[in-house]
Amino acid sequence: MSHHIVKATKETVHLGGFSHLLKPVISVNSGDTVDIETYTGFHVCEKAPPEFVTPALWDIYKNLSPERKIAGGPHLLTGPIYVEDAQPGDVLEVTLKEITPSLPVGFNVIRKNCGALPKEFNQPNLRFIPLDLENNVAEFPTGSGIKIPLKPFFGILGVSTIESSRNSIPPGNYGGNIDNRELQAGSKIFLPIFLPGALFSIGDGHSIQGDGEVNVTAIETSMNGTIELKLRKDLQISTPIAETPTDIITMGFAPTLDEAFEKALKNMIDFLVSCTKLSPEEAYILCSLTVSFRITQVVNLPQKGVHGMLSKAILPEGKGIAS
Repeated sequence: MSHHIVKATKETVHLGGFSHLLKPVISVNSGDTVDIETYTGFHVCEKAPPEFVTPALWDIYKNLSPERKIAGGPHLLTGPIYVEDAQPGDVLEVTLKEITPSLPVGFNVIRKNCGALPKEFNQPNLRFIPLDLENNVAEFPTGSGIKIPLKPFFGILGVSTIESSRNSIPPGNYGGNIDNRELQAGSKIFLPIFLPGALFSIGDGHSIQGDGEVNVTAIETSMNGTIELKLRKDLQISTPIAETPTDIITMGFAPTLDEAFEKALKNMIDFLVSCTKLSPEEAYILCSLTVSFRITQVVNLPQKGVHGMLSKAILPEGKGIAS
């Protein structure tokens, strides 16, 4: 197995979406690990404090080529990464080994006509929030004494599809802008593959986010990570599923929360039937007894997200997605 390093530069990032037309930044073999750098805040560079805008981010902002500006989303993503021998129908297992904020500041923005309460909070507002990386907290508002423990994760983990230009805002069966705060270091996400090589991209670092991400953003943060990419030809899934040290997570994405919940529930039933000897009805009952369904996000229109959390402690020993 090999180890790779991918820095975020104007040659290795893309803005606003996914595209299979992009040339991969590296090719890896199944089981390889990658130290990967991501930046955020492309559209706020001119308003940001000096500690937020590194020379590399400024170079990206000023010199990113039109070919790497894919669609209208706000996200800077690092990639795509080509996985050798990956074919449509396979599954990409992404292990999130380390996730660390790279700068001592992030931002939160309210956008006009966006968020869960667009009529009540309709004035755009950009705030830069200091991060105390030594103590792993952010105080907000500054001077309030309210100190929030940092729990960093990548909001976007996704693969390319047949669309040549796919906006980075809505999540889907390809992954993308999932914004699931459970996907912290030590977790895995499994993504269905649609094209040869998978063409995986990552970004949208968040230092902390509540379920729902109600005002459109978290503490948006440039983030470094170490990931392992493994090809799974023994699995068959049609939508992302994840595993943390303690839980199995199924996901649902749809225009309404009711539809997203129904998809997350059906995906959990399918998982239970496939990994145990339960009937669908028994799995449905078990979901009612033990699975907690949570709102992932309500702002990545047109898709809202719901995820189900199943404690691995109740499963027979050794049962899980990765096993």
